[in-house]
Amino acid sequence: MIIAANLSSATGNILDHILKSFLIADYQCLYDTEDLSHICKAYKEKLLHTVKVTLLYAFLHMRHRLKYFDKMRCLRKRSAVSFLGVLVICLLFMNLYIEDGYVLEGDKQLIRETATHQLNSERYVHTFKDLSNFSGSINISYRYLAGTPLLRKRYLTIGLSSVKRKKGNYLLETIKSIFEQSSYEELKEIAVVVQLADFDSVWCEGIVQDISQKFAHHIIAGRLIVIHVPEEYYPVLDGLKRNYNDPEDRVKFRSKQNVDYAFLLNFCANLSDYYVMLEDDVRCSKNFLTAVKKVITSREGSYWVTLEFSKLGYIGKLYHSHDLPRLAHFLLMFYQEMPCDWLLIHFRGLLAQKEVIRFKPSLFQHMGYYSSYKGAENKLKDDDFEEESFDIPDNPPANLHTNMNVFENYEASKAYSSIDEYFWGKAPSTGDFYGIVFEKPIKISKIKVVTGTEDRQNDILHHGALEVGEKIVGSKKGRQCTTYLRLGEFKNGNFEITNLEHKVLFDINCMRILVTKSQKEWLIIRSISVWTSQTPNQ
Repeated sequence: MIIAANLSSATGNILDHILKSFLIADYQCLYDTEDLSHICKAYKEKLLHTVKVTLLYAFLHMRHRLKYFDKMRCLRKRSAVSFLGVLVICLLFMNLYIEDGYVLEGDKQLIRETATHQLNSERYVHTFKDLSNFSGSINISYRYLAGTPLLRKRYLTIGLSSVKRKKGNYLLETIKSIFEQSSYEELKEIAVVVQLADFDSVWCEGIVQDISQKFAHHIIAGRLIVIHVPEEYYPVLDGLKRNYNDPEDRVKFRSKQNVDYAFLLNFCANLSDYYVMLEDDVRCSKNFLTAVKKVITSREGSYWVTLEFSKLGYIGKLYHSHDLPRLAHFLLMFYQEMPCDWLLIHFRGLLAQKEVIRFKPSLFQHMGYYSSYKGAENKLKDDDFEEESFDIPDNPPANLHTNMNVFENYEASKAYSSIDEYFWGKAPSTGDFYGIVFEKPIKISKIKVVTGTEDRQNDILHHGALEVGEKIVGSKKGRQCTTYLRLGEFKNGNFEITNLEHKVLFDINCMRILVTKSQKEWLIIRSISVWTSQTPNQ
């Protein structure tokens, strides 16, 4: 009985392995493209050869074992019958599998067509055939409804996609805000691309007329372009997966919106160094471009995929232009899966930016009252938005270090930015410090340091001073200044000084926060802001 069990177990394992191998091969070949069909066929042939060898080996091994138990005739007969039965089944299965390419080809082709019907029709295949080349542009044709191709590359492209709304239309106000809130010098560095993504040609013609009348000088100056992508380039938008139990019309709306944005990103990929996405119902802050440039400069030397200048939807999201083709492909590939702002989170993570990098105050505000989806009410507002001109710090590139005991991942770098994060250290002692070593000597006009938070108001620097230094010594990792000048003491956990360029005559290499008396409370440095009177590159 033990021998019989072993024989059954061995043959069962062999059969199970063969079945799994065939299923894997079928699954891979089912979704392989025609270009890979020869590879798939070779894989199957190699698998069949392996199975034949395996079965032959099993047969010889079993025969040897049966001879060893020759005296146990009854058992041998039962085992042989059992084994031969399994062997016959395996050979029959192999024969069926070999014939599968002929007998079941029609059924498999039907499955392929059902699974890929969205991509195989002549109407849509040209949109998706290059998805494997994520660095290249998508091969579609754009119609210029207003404006002409740019003659020179700009610093920033602002992209808008707009559709016909059941209630309200805020596109003209959005375009007006972009231009009115920019200075003459800023206008030289921007390009605005408006994509009319509605298939209603009458509506598109009316909007183009309004834009051309109100912003003719911007179109002539090459700052404003209006484009449209014909409906024939869009994938199937009906009968899509209803993820998150969304109604069909909602799925269709958000899926088309993903494709709209993908086509817009694809168009804008080579127009400028950076790209920011806005919605068509947005108000801008004064001199937003200058603020964006300051933030980008402050991030020199650090890796980022997306910088956010609003906490709402797909508003104020900034990208390197060289990432736009990949983002466009990404939105197209998963257009029916989820809303665009959710896809953007995944895109950022896939490119290894784990945390949100959002700056305050926000530069863009949602102003629409009615949504583009069914005209539903949408009263969302960004409470961090400031419309009037505000003073964003420069925070030039620097190396940050401290000898304080850092709590978890609240490291030193989190205090030296406009991001809503902070440094958090355990109870500091006299002589502890937080140091900043600038990459280049700079002229500083203003410094502001804030410690503590609203929910931890006692985790402030109770006794400390701020100092600036010159004459750097040491290696790259351990650089520090030899001479420091004390600028003043912290009061109620905060420090601020202005007109510093008239008070400090030397170029500043270092800055440090010095603890002058031990404290039992932990220390949160919420923000360190530095304004320069001369940028590090000058």
